[in-house]
Amino acid sequence: MTLDLEALYIDLHRHPELSFQETRTAGVITQHLTELGIAFEEGIGKTGVAALIENGEGPVVWLRADMDALPVPEQTGLEYASTARGTDPAGNDVPVMHACGHDMHVTALLGALEQLVATKEQWSGTIVAVFQPAEEYGAGSQAMIADGVFDRFPKPDIVLGQHVTPLPAGTIGVRSGTQMAASDGLSVTLLGRGGHGSRPQATIDPVVMAAATVLRLQTIVSREVDPRDVAVVTVGSIHAGLKNNIIPAEAKLELSLRYPDDEARARVLEKVERIVRAEAQASGAEEPPVIVTDHTLPPTINDADATERLATAFDAAFGEGTVIDPGMFTGSEDVSWFAREAGVPLVFWFWGGADPVAFAAAQAAGTVERDIPTNHSPFFAPVLQPTLGRGVDALVVAAREFLGSAPAT
Repeated sequence: MTLDLEALYIDLHRHPELSFQETRTAGVITQHLTELGIAFEEGIGKTGVAALIENGEGPVVWLRADMDALPVPEQTGLEYASTARGTDPAGNDVPVMHACGHDMHVTALLGALEQLVATKEQWSGTIVAVFQPAEEYGAGSQAMIADGVFDRFPKPDIVLGQHVTPLPAGTIGVRSGTQMAASDGLSVTLLGRGGHGSRPQATIDPVVMAAATVLRLQTIVSREVDPRDVAVVTVGSIHAGLKNNIIPAEAKLELSLRYPDDEARARVLEKVERIVRAEAQASGAEEPPVIVTDHTLPPTINDADATERLATAFDAAFGEGTVIDPGMFTGSEDVSWFAREAGVPLVFWFWGGADPVAFAAAQAAGTVERDIPTNHSPFFAPVLQPTLGRGVDALVVAAREFLGSAPAT
């Protein structure tokens, strides 16, 4: 049976699911694995799926795809645009969209497995395909590890993964060393003293405290980090109060921090804590702020030797000039936990999903960031082809590069 990959992608795009809620998606995956005759286990790390192809002696190669979506209202205008809704961890009803391309990741991995099964006479070794939940929470890989994925499946000799991004479709972006930044998600609760909006002098206003804190946090990157270094401090969420004539008792900020290494992480975290506590003190807060780390992700570091080897294989398969160095992305990923836990090399690359003609026009006009929607945008929508075909082929080339030669007959 030949998988209709475009139909599969459209189906997944129409039916996105939030992190750790990917039950329908997992069901679609296991249905196709069954059709391909591939053994699998489901429910790993709550909703994760891992599949196994054993084909004689040789290396163990892990191929990973994430599968969760985001609470974003889709505005792509596509015929197959998502109208799905879900319930977030706080119990809120939210729109749901595959705004990061994980539907493309799942489809490409299933397509690659189909090709690898069909060509087993050409390679030897073991493939473990990991369909991971909750990448957007930075928690899915660790959930699968905690649930024993390394005990249930052969440990890898190398971990491989890919991510669709707004490069021109057909392009592959990969670099050795730090490919994606480390990150922390922080929740900061600023504690004031509530009261009547007409009597601010009798309160300690956490809204003003929050406003001052947000502005001061922006000086970390602009005034305390060397301009030659990489750091990001983003306040993505502010919540305070319920009514215009009530000064609330607290305000909550949610921060996203990014850095290239552990040394930079320590410096930025120290500066964030210093500013948060100082602004609370300057506002006369009677209680110190509460700072909680919601998640920590390590940098995604590509093994130098394996990356050079794979880039050469991509060039041979797709033509010179296909592979570019995209620079370090300040986004973060949790795929590296698999490689770190196993103590093996990782190669994680990007492949383009933007219309090449539209990208070239935007590049010529200097408007790429304005005109080419990026991941997490409500307008993000990879062109179906050649994006899907290149994603499938890239995984096949990568797997074959690190597997053994054809088994003896």
